[in-house]
Amino acid sequence: MSYADVNGQRIYFEDTGGDGAPVILAHGFLMDHTMFAPQVAALRDRYRVITWDERGFGLTEFDGRPFTYWDSARDCLALLDHLGIERAVVGGMSQGGFLSMRAALLAPERVRALILLDSGTKLYEDEERAANQGMVDLWLSVGPVDELAQTVATIIIDDAIESPKWIATWQARDKELIREPAATLLGRDDITSRLPEITCPVLIVHGTEDTAIRMEDPELMASLLPGCDGVVKVSGAHAANLTNPEPVNAAILDFLARIPA
Repeated sequence: MSYADVNGQRIYFEDTGGDGAPVILAHGFLMDHTMFAPQVAALRDRYRVITWDERGFGLTEFDGRPFTYWDSARDCLALLDHLGIERAVVGGMSQGGFLSMRAALLAPERVRALILLDSGTKLYEDEERAANQGMVDLWLSVGPVDELAQTVATIIIDDAIESPKWIATWQARDKELIREPAATLLGRDDITSRLPEITCPVLIVHGTEDTAIRMEDPELMASLLPGCDGVVKVSGAHAANLTNPEPVNAAILDFLARIPA
């Protein structure tokens, strides 16, 4: 098991190694590095793929303090430092995309390109924020009981095979671990106006049935990011890279092959 002691955290990561160009991927809310198993399998023969667990999730040892996605972006960059990687393709799913965009704003010279999977910049409307806060409050009160866990799994995964696996993972974890990551998610800042500052090549892939981040958000991002050619739309819900990996992997491989050396 591999850990990097950075920024007061003990970050768990997995690294395929090798001489290929590095690609580092960050998972979505309530997920962990294993959600990228299909991408690791597809990329590892040609690229060095790093996946990692963000604060509050997976095997990372988190200090439990409040943090922002800017802090998570610094975790990503610090992990690259730990691995001796100067530049990488940086990407992620949902909140993994949130932190990846912030990494590109913090250190553009370190980010060769961005991969944004079912991600966005739009903040929650008041009603949506209240509904999400209600689910978080219930989770903190009674834990991810079956009905709540199934509701969340339908939003994120919506797959008969994958959903039960992730529900079991959630129910095996301390319910308190959601507290600070949820506060980060619900309290994040709006970086939409800063997207034109990100000039590297950008791939956006989005599930057509994603109800957590609706299609108008990635379409707006694509219009504001100079290095993006539009949204690659694939069938699937929020975690389309996990539940419908073939077209997602094809889009990623095509994108990586076209990035200037």
